[in-house]
Amino acid sequence: MTRTAHEVVDEPVDDDVARKPGGGCTTALLSLLTLAFLGWAALPIVELDVERYTVALTALTPYAVVAGAVLVLLGLLLRRWLNVLFALLATAALIYTVVPRVLPDPVAAEGEPLRVLSVNTYFGGADAAEIVEEVRGRRVDVLSLQELTPEMVAELERAGLFAELPNRVLQPGPKADGTGIVSRYPLRELALVPRTTLAQPSALVDVPVGRDVEFVAVHPLYPMGADTATVWAHDLVALPEPSLTGQPRVMAGDFNATLDHTRLKDLIGRGYLDAASTVGAGLTPTWPASWTAPPVAIDHVLSSGGVRAEDYEVIDIPGSDHRAVFTTLRVAG
Repeated sequence: MTRTAHEVVDEPVDDDVARKPGGGCTTALLSLLTLAFLGWAALPIVELDVERYTVALTALTPYAVVAGAVLVLLGLLLRRWLNVLFALLATAALIYTVVPRVLPDPVAAEGEPLRVLSVNTYFGGADAAEIVEEVRGRRVDVLSLQELTPEMVAELERAGLFAELPNRVLQPGPKADGTGIVSRYPLRELALVPRTTLAQPSALVDVPVGRDVEFVAVHPLYPMGADTATVWAHDLVALPEPSLTGQPRVMAGDFNATLDHTRLKDLIGRGYLDAASTVGAGLTPTWPASWTAPPVAIDHVLSSGGVRAEDYEVIDIPGSDHRAVFTTLRVAG
């Protein structure tokens, strides 16, 4: 049979290609998004949080889980199976890392209670009366104060803090420089942290029952400046490892780091427990107090030497850009 010049010959069509919506442009765009997501997801693993942009992306790791889930769903809807595979594997790895933070540790905390509150006073602008009210209402035993200015010390004294917690190791300073420890129990100043950019004082808390506790008020430099990430990393590395003798130790404050940042992960890996993660609240954000940026958890209470968290709570303090963190620790005998 002879075809005429006007007859059209049908060419075979790949059924799979025909079923894929969007065409080549959609495939290219989804592939670019997937590659960007894979790079983001890899940051906590390859430990590239060495400058401010990678530090920021690493801090947002929990949000990457949501981004990965969206990419998997898009890949399924658009039938881009290779994209689905890569996004699914990376999302599963992130879930494996992040989900344990919301699962309470089955080991019960035992021992004498030590109630700890940490407050970033935001250049000394936090409401001093509210801080003292929280101390009284929660029967706080040890208070860690960051960004402690001389003016803030005076306001706290007027508000009655030192009548409630009479013992103190204070290193106030201008703007964010100052840090302090205030305690219900006697303090003996220590030097557990070498000199860092911002003050990070330490002291031995003379607990009346049970073992005494070493306490460090933590505040490394903010890493998001043009040239501050290296200093921030140095300040975190300066924090002491758990005592080789098993001496109980608590470090509380504004770490300016999440549990995904390399230096904090390394510190915890050496034997510290994060109070929030211990009770299943490891994703509870502490900064910013208002939604001026995606909220992340950068304030922490770490413990070692038989000290374990029993509870954990974040508290809004008027005038502060951080939410305060409160935990009841148990110090094993």
